[in-house]
Amino acid sequence: MANTREVARKVVGQPTSDGAGVRMTRVIGTPRLDNFDPFLLLDEFRSDNPNDYIGGFPDHPHRGFETVTYMLAGNMKHGDNQGNTGHLGPGSVQWMTAGRGIVHSEFPEQEDGLMWGFQLWVNLPASDKMTAPRYQDIPAEDIPQVELAEGVNARVIAGELGGVSGPVSGVATQPIYFDIGLADDKSYTVNLPEGHNAFAYVFEGSAKIGAAGTFIQRGEMALLTHGTELKIEAVDACRCIIVAGRPLNEPIARYGPFVMNTQAEIHKAFEDYQAGRM
Repeated sequence: MANTREVARKVVGQPTSDGAGVRMTRVIGTPRLDNFDPFLLLDEFRSDNPNDYIGGFPDHPHRGFETVTYMLAGNMKHGDNQGNTGHLGPGSVQWMTAGRGIVHSEFPEQEDGLMWGFQLWVNLPASDKMTAPRYQDIPAEDIPQVELAEGVNARVIAGELGGVSGPVSGVATQPIYFDIGLADDKSYTVNLPEGHNAFAYVFEGSAKIGAAGTFIQRGEMALLTHGTELKIEAVDACRCIIVAGRPLNEPIARYGPFVMNTQAEIHKAFEDYQAGRM
């Protein structure tokens, strides 16, 4: 059926570390999957060993894209070179538009316990890469939760689902970001914009994804074909994030914390950072 999304490819992340030795699993942004337009990176960080996260992410720059942090457990504090500070606790989201440039840091506000969540990088169109930086800091209580059916619940971060809209707004790629939980053997069909690139990442349990019922277990990502409907059926009780965005179809020039359209723009980003112009 043309309007049904299926699994085009399974992707398994690979262990890596970033910042001051923070251990994580990188799913997008590896040799296996360099990017999935407009998504540039997806990391899952999950550990109850403080040695895996205590070093945090000291001051580092960004330009040309957006970072999205979704906390499932644990507490982080962020700050930047403009004097902005904020707190990320369980269930909260920070959607940061780096735009023309920002230097910021993220450090744990705990010395033990579980630290668990995701960081997603979303590309900006060329017309927005030099826009002014901004934050959308969203506490857990401001993210709507909806019961979609018996045994099927969702948190709506961006986009519309079950008659409620997520709090994220004003993003060029018109993103969808849902956290959906299903009890054993429950199923649900999610409507998605047909032209958006979309993926499902299972972070608890296992599920059958798509009308064909491709099995996806914890730690696996399903890259999806285009269409308007995505069927999810829990094998065991499961949770997954469903993320979609409008592809930009623009050249990507990328080096470390800078993502632009040309190598000349990357060189300029380094010059501006070294000269203190971020």
